[in-house]
Amino acid sequence: MGSDSVLTTPWYALRVRTRCEQVVVGGLRQREIVNFLPLYRTRRQWSDRIKTTYVPLFPGYVFARLNDQDLRRVVRVIDCMYVVGRGNVPEPLAESEIEAVKRLVAEGAGVGPWPFCTLGQTVEVVRGALAGLRGIYLRAAGHDRLVVSLPLLQRSVATEVESCDVRPVAGTPRPAGVTWTPSGEVRAMAAGAGEY
Repeated sequence: MGSDSVLTTPWYALRVRTRCEQVVVGGLRQREIVNFLPLYRTRRQWSDRIKTTYVPLFPGYVFARLNDQDLRRVVRVIDCMYVVGRGNVPEPLAESEIEAVKRLVAEGAGVGPWPFCTLGQTVEVVRGALAGLRGIYLRAAGHDRLVVSLPLLQRSVATEVESCDVRPVAGTPRPAGVTWTPSGEVRAMAAGAGEY
């Protein structure tokens, strides 16, 4: 498959058996199917030590670029259960969603799973390594976060950002009680509006 055709082939999410993501990636590589398994670094407590390991950002999912022929043969990969879609019809993911996850994983620091969310202000990062990336701006545990969501999977990923590095995206609804300064920072919240 030429590089041009790979770039136009859509990304799909494969539902795989949990803790078998690497086995599926190996099977996809044997079939020369372009794939992506986003990992993040975490610290795990063992009985005698703390160990840093890399685990899937979306447990039970692997992403792959699939054409019509690949859609039929990918389910024969060991531990691959099905291609995610609506009903029995596989549904491709938006290229921008996969690119956003790739950029967050490449940045690395502070990246981890996040509960899926649909509320909040849509912002765009204007400075730094993530410039141009769009997501939902939230505040949790005293830190500003950019949350990127994959609606088809109902999964999200978050990373820490500085409020001065994001701007609201024009034309997107603003949550009640949130005021933005001209620099794009959150200025105030109304009581009862929830943590942002």
